[in-house]
Amino acid sequence: MLLKVAELSDIDDVLELHYKYQVDSIKEEDKKDGFVTTPFTKEQLTSLIEKEQGLFIAKLDDKVVAYVMCASWQFWSSWPMFKFMIEELPKLNYLSQTLSVENSYQYGPVCIDKTVRGKQVLERIFEYARVHMAKRFPILVTFINKINPRSYEAHTRKLGLEVIQEFEFNNNQYYELVYDTSKEVKL
Repeated sequence: MLLKVAELSDIDDVLELHYKYQVDSIKEEDKKDGFVTTPFTKEQLTSLIEKEQGLFIAKLDDKVVAYVMCASWQFWSSWPMFKFMIEELPKLNYLSQTLSVENSYQYGPVCIDKTVRGKQVLERIFEYARVHMAKRFPILVTFINKINPRSYEAHTRKLGLEVIQEFEFNNNQYYELVYDTSKEVKL
C-alpha cells in the first residue's frame, strides 16, 4: 500500500471514494459501518492540496482506498461548523495549553473503502498524516457525530484520541476529540 500526500491528479479518485461514503449518497446498508458528513468540491480539494498539503491518501493497485484531510483552522474557517469550533477553542485545555488556531489543527474527515477495513489502513494513514502535521501543530482536534459509533470506536480504541468535550451543532450531537501529535500510533 502506498501512502502519500495527494496531488491534483488524485482529486477525482478521492471524490469518487468520498461520494461512495458521504452521508447524502452512501448506500443505506453501508451507513452502519461509518460515513462522512461534509460534502467537498474539486475546488475545495485543490485548495486543500495547494495551500495546506493536507490531503493524505492510501493507494492499492493504483486505486485510492483511503484518505484523510488535515488543515489549519484558517483553511476550515469558511464552514459554519468549523467557525463554531474555532470559537470554542479558547475554552478548552489539553497538554497544559489553552487550545488555539496556532497550536491545533482540524483532522478529518477520514474515509476508508470497506474492501480494506480491518487491515490497519486507518492506523497507517493516521500515522502518516500525524507525522506530517506534527511539524506544524502539537495538537490534533476533530469531531465525530454521535450517530457514527464505528468512527468513534476506531478513533478512541485504535488510535487513542481523547474526548475533550461534547457539543451540539445544527441539531446534531458530537464528540470533540484531541490527540498529542508527538505520540506515535502503535501499528
